[in-house]
Amino acid sequence: MQRCRLLGVVAVAAAALVITEPAAARADEQRQRAFAEAAAEHDVPEELLVAVSYLQSRWDANEGRPSVAAGYGPMHLTDVASANAGGTHHEHAEDPRGDTARKPLVPRRAESDLSAPSLRTLERAAELSGLSPAELRADPSANIRGGAALLAEHQRALGGASDDPADWYGAVARYSGATDTATARAFADEVYAVLNTGVSTTTDDGQRVRLDAAPVQPDRSVLDRMGLSPAAPGAAECPSGLGCQWLPAPYEKFTGADGAATYGNHDKANRPSSQKVDYIVIHDTEASYDSTVRSVQNPKYVSWHYTLRSSDGHIAQHVPTKDVAWHAGNWYVNAKAIGLEHEGFAAQGSWYTEVMYRTSAKLVKHLAAKYSVPLDRHHILGHDTVPGLVPERVRQMHWDPGPYWNWAHYFTLLGAPLAAEGSPGTGIVTVKPDYAKNKPRFTGCSGGGACPARGSSAVPLRSAPNDTAALLKDIGLRPGGERSTMHVSDIGSRVSTGQQFAVAERRGAWTAVWYLGQKGWLRTAHTVPATGQRVRAKGGKPVAVYGRAYPRASAYPAGIEPQPDVALQYTMPPGQDYVLGGDVASEYYKATTFDAAGHVVVRGERYLQVQYGHRIGFVKADAVTVR
Repeated sequence: MQRCRLLGVVAVAAAALVITEPAAARADEQRQRAFAEAAAEHDVPEELLVAVSYLQSRWDANEGRPSVAAGYGPMHLTDVASANAGGTHHEHAEDPRGDTARKPLVPRRAESDLSAPSLRTLERAAELSGLSPAELRADPSANIRGGAALLAEHQRALGGASDDPADWYGAVARYSGATDTATARAFADEVYAVLNTGVSTTTDDGQRVRLDAAPVQPDRSVLDRMGLSPAAPGAAECPSGLGCQWLPAPYEKFTGADGAATYGNHDKANRPSSQKVDYIVIHDTEASYDSTVRSVQNPKYVSWHYTLRSSDGHIAQHVPTKDVAWHAGNWYVNAKAIGLEHEGFAAQGSWYTEVMYRTSAKLVKHLAAKYSVPLDRHHILGHDTVPGLVPERVRQMHWDPGPYWNWAHYFTLLGAPLAAEGSPGTGIVTVKPDYAKNKPRFTGCSGGGACPARGSSAVPLRSAPNDTAALLKDIGLRPGGERSTMHVSDIGSRVSTGQQFAVAERRGAWTAVWYLGQKGWLRTAHTVPATGQRVRAKGGKPVAVYGRAYPRASAYPAGIEPQPDVALQYTMPPGQDYVLGGDVASEYYKATTFDAAGHVVVRGERYLQVQYGHRIGFVKADAVTVR
């Protein structure tokens, strides 16, 4: 039998190194040895233990803080009570539907059910390993031992001991916590894919871990006798090989709080025939998967197309992609977007599992191909980059999935890695900090204090080329003219990995970019050159920036009330350049009635999408020139 050998050493060799190798040379290989020792202690194939851990945490310790799915440590042992699940997302001031032609929507989420065994695996690991819950949460080596004990128990329950990784397929599937066959299979297949390809990285706390590639052909027949539920009936729109469930959001009439007839929780459409899908929006739920999917099944709540579970990557689809869901807080974007909610808890600064990143990337890649959505940050949007619809909505908009979503890793998984293009003289840069080393000190995390110093996709912009200069101003978020802050939710002076900006000036190790009408400085090392087109105001006058690309009043047919031509608080000053995100259709989707026969798409003049600040914006094409 061929076994995949880890860099590091097996347990016997590791013991010898304790005697002969200098401590300084061993310090960054402790995690590698912890895997070897835990595998030997619990008779688990070492390479398999390492692969399972990578899918859960990428081997990071995350300072002992819980993931968005209440998981701790490299083995993602779950302890929902300690993780303190809860929080809000769509209950904030933002109207998720974002249609000013209708009354604001103020939804209320269902309560969470925190009793699921998949949210309490740390308790069982403590029983099996003899380690305390506190040790399993805080000590990475102890956490690995607990995870090995849990994996070994799953294997014993399914047929006994074996040192061949091919015989552990069922135990790996069980470790995912999935209760349906499709999701358990998808998780296990991803683990064995990691085994087959290999991977190496340096963890968030400086540990070097490596898994060398070796072919393993697992025995998948064990799934048939594990008592997992079959795939739920329904036509979920997912690529093959993913655990995907059809869990529909209701399209129903009901009587509103004011006694008037209304309906929810999405709108019928016929995309892409009615309107082109231009965007895929990445959200973070800030609540448990259970409460999220129960909420979306309430006609009085809001909607999105897919929910992804963090622990195992399971997908539930709620709204057909041809229809319009109510999720992004901007009706123009909603009408042209597909929304994905990724499971999350209230602990700000928490981390996302590798299996959810991979499942999400496979789904987005599939949807992008189906609807011809470009794989770039102009079209794969975070909810934080969706603009406010009108001035009074700017401060209500959300900031998820937050600064800790790893956009560089995500685009690599999408098959569209963020890379340098052209030369520094192109006048455009792509933001691309080293995620692991870029650790801005945000505030306002758990308990309102300082956030953990952890890897981030976000880079703050300074008003001068030094690390202590004041941040920029965002008059939409702070009409009084106050400076932006380092609060984790304050995006007023912050750029994100993959976003592109026009260069305003270079000075030493610093680069200034045009941002919200100002020069914002960041270290050049946080950028790579990019190619593209730049948009500039025409005629020496400031150009209005819009949060929606709606037609002029003259384009509306008789019987349809024109939507006001309202610009945001922002303008594009003359002499400044902003990166073109695309030539977009001027459209308004009138869909205010339950009967879809009355829905109409109104089209008008051209707009251009630009990266104006942290969020995208729209300018009228006849008011600018493209450089």
